[in-house]
Amino acid sequence: MPVITIAREFGAGGETVGHLLADRLGVEYLDGKIVDEAARRLKVTTDVVENYDERTGGLLDRLLRQLATVDFSTPQDVAAWTPPYGDLAWDPRKSVLAVTQEIIRRQAETGNGVIVGRGAGYVLLDHPEVHRGFLRAPFEFRVKAIMESRQLDEAAARKYLKGRDANSAAYIKQVYGHDWQHPSHYDLVIDTSRVPHRQAVEVILASLPK
Repeated sequence: MPVITIAREFGAGGETVGHLLADRLGVEYLDGKIVDEAARRLKVTTDVVENYDERTGGLLDRLLRQLATVDFSTPQDVAAWTPPYGDLAWDPRKSVLAVTQEIIRRQAETGNGVIVGRGAGYVLLDHPEVHRGFLRAPFEFRVKAIMESRQLDEAAARKYLKGRDANSAAYIKQVYGHDWQHPSHYDLVIDTSRVPHRQAVEVILASLPK
């Protein structure tokens, strides 16, 4: 079973589809919240864990124990991915980025798992067996989804989505040098305004190598 990475536009249901897919396959699920929790425990930044109060389970604990001998706590140079792209700004978030990439690689070594977000498909470019999907939807569709899921009014939802989309694009552009939304980077692109979440899971399953 290949590792499956899911990149997504916010509001297109990436986390929902990722969880459903992992449950269906009986494999571990990894997303940005786990990486945020790792960053919090390592005390290398605070902004990436803002508003995150969940506690993760055994996967994170195991990965952090494996990383115990790696020093990520010293501020290092990294590109800050807040748009506009501009020149690279020096920022201690390299520690967070290093942890992110290492956790993703360690998960890939297990030979299974569903990884949502965090540029996982780019981190694992040297893993040809990885299956890379991208979930998208029209902006207006995503505005409605965010209004419902985050209990925001329309203006706030639009502002939120524009910021998240811009930051995701800047992150991938600056860190990996790629266009986040370019379809050629993915094995499968699904429009979740046309393909509901559970059907999207079936499409992904059907696209996996036999």
